[in-house]
Amino acid sequence: MQPDQLTASNLSPLVPAYDSILALAPYQTGKPIEELTREYGVSDVVKLASNENPMGCSPRVTLAVTEQLGQLSRYPDGNGYYLKQALADFNDVKVEQITLGNGSDDLLDILARSFVGVDDAIVYSQYAFVVYSMLAKMQGAMDVEVPAQRFGHDLKAMSQAVQDNPNTKIVFIANPNNPTGTQLAHKELRQFVTSVPSSVLVVLDEAYIEYSPESNNRALLDEFDNVIIVRTFSKAYGLAGLRVGYALSSVAVAELLNRIRQPFNVSRVGLAAAAAALADQDFIEKTRLMNDEQMRWLEKQFDTLGLGFVKSHANFIMVEVQVEMEDITAASIHQALLEQGVIVRPLGVYGLPNWLRITVGVAEDNLRLIDTLRSILTED
Repeated sequence: MQPDQLTASNLSPLVPAYDSILALAPYQTGKPIEELTREYGVSDVVKLASNENPMGCSPRVTLAVTEQLGQLSRYPDGNGYYLKQALADFNDVKVEQITLGNGSDDLLDILARSFVGVDDAIVYSQYAFVVYSMLAKMQGAMDVEVPAQRFGHDLKAMSQAVQDNPNTKIVFIANPNNPTGTQLAHKELRQFVTSVPSSVLVVLDEAYIEYSPESNNRALLDEFDNVIIVRTFSKAYGLAGLRVGYALSSVAVAELLNRIRQPFNVSRVGLAAAAAALADQDFIEKTRLMNDEQMRWLEKQFDTLGLGFVKSHANFIMVEVQVEMEDITAASIHQALLEQGVIVRPLGVYGLPNWLRITVGVAEDNLRLIDTLRSILTED
């Protein structure tokens, strides 16, 4: 049974709190390497679907994790003291302004549960992270999707949406945006925050900030109490498997979030790994330089192949697949790539059926992608 076929009578007596939950579909993650191996028997797999760091993580992380192996029977520090202190120093904020999460998704969920009720609204952009809409449905709230402008956020239209929906509690803004890779300027964002009521929380999702340091809007925290910045260690820091994220906010907001979060929502290993990763900014710089170099190379290859793309400020690129042959579509190319051991991300769930999102890999992975893609597109 598909999610949109579910009704309260189907589930009785297990009736969900809100009817909107029945409209939810499970979040579709990037296909795991192990699953592709099981399905197609492919042993040499290149995964370019989940925006993970192809360089792995800092060597300091490996040492930090190893040191924790003898303490796995012990609960972690529920307050995350050492990681919070490191983050406070790194971001020039007070420790009391930080909330830790089991990845940034956990923090987005905590924010929705803390501030959004059934009579409220969440505003977000078309082609923005699909979780924003899911959070509204989970809370039984209204989700207000604002049409995108050139695949990015139309902040003027989003400001108008807030005015049109006085019950708005949260506006989610991803910068850089996933899956389109678009970026907003500081001036635009500041004007937007100024335009909305101070009672509306503006949540800046900066999951890809390390790839675009110029997108850092930390300064807004000093000026606006309703701005919250959410970041993650899953992308550039290479800790996707450990699930560590953090939020920067006013002290008052952080105090509320820390009431809602689970007491041990970040593991002992995660806390140690994140602190070690944060301390190695040389690794982040190498990651960024590699990503920039390989992004430019991929752009040239897509131009050569006649494929359109959106200029990206993150570690992925959204590629348009429009081929005159009727039997060649984004879906068919995605399937053909899977069968040859290359995993990318189709974007039908975002309303972008002709597009694929491709993580920037290391040179070897990108060469494999382009060679495979070229062979698919030129098949007789």
